[in-house]
Amino acid sequence: MREEGGTGREPAPSEGAAARDGLDRVLTVPNLLSVARLGLVALFAWLLFGPDDRILATCLLALAGITDFVDGYVARRFNQVSTLGKVLDPTADRIVLATGVVAIAVYGAVPAWLAALVLGREALVSLAVLALAALRAPRIDVLWVGKAGTFGLLCCFPLFLLSDSRAAWAVALRDATWVLFVPAMALSLYAAVSYLPGARRALAARARPTGESLEPNRVSVP
Repeated sequence: MREEGGTGREPAPSEGAAARDGLDRVLTVPNLLSVARLGLVALFAWLLFGPDDRILATCLLALAGITDFVDGYVARRFNQVSTLGKVLDPTADRIVLATGVVAIAVYGAVPAWLAALVLGREALVSLAVLALAALRAPRIDVLWVGKAGTFGLLCCFPLFLLSDSRAAWAVALRDATWVLFVPAMALSLYAAVSYLPGARRALAARARPTGESLEPNRVSVP
């Protein structure tokens, strides 16, 4: 017999528990796109230095950059955010960006100082993330401003490669790409600086007693 005032049904699991269950997923569309992005950049490098097909290599690198936007959109729009994806997505981004920058610099389509600037930023952020992980600080999510900067750079470098020509259209495209590169790099550097206070909060949260909520101190990695 149902008690008076009761609902007559078992209480539903909390939203927090349901969300945690969803985060454990591995085979999601965003995760598959992140893995595909790694395959695309490997094929890009082979095309650039093997058959020397600059145009097709450019198209594949651009496609890899587009998947960076698509997997984030799918994850949010269709509730496919996962713990693995939060690690795999930025890791794939950095591998794609670093591989693309090094390959294009070796090919001669961008100056060495530009490649050093981009790679230096990526190296510093990656080392900071590894240091926090070694210290067992709370995992850090991605900042939208960092994603925007990375996406901008992933768009600019294929254009630098495509414009590696003496044709009039290529010169115009290269000038336009420089205009796009400046704000993209500025966002990327701003995100790296914004990471510093977040890292301090993560280290402070590491010392909290077990069971104390870390949500108010949740921070993000650019």
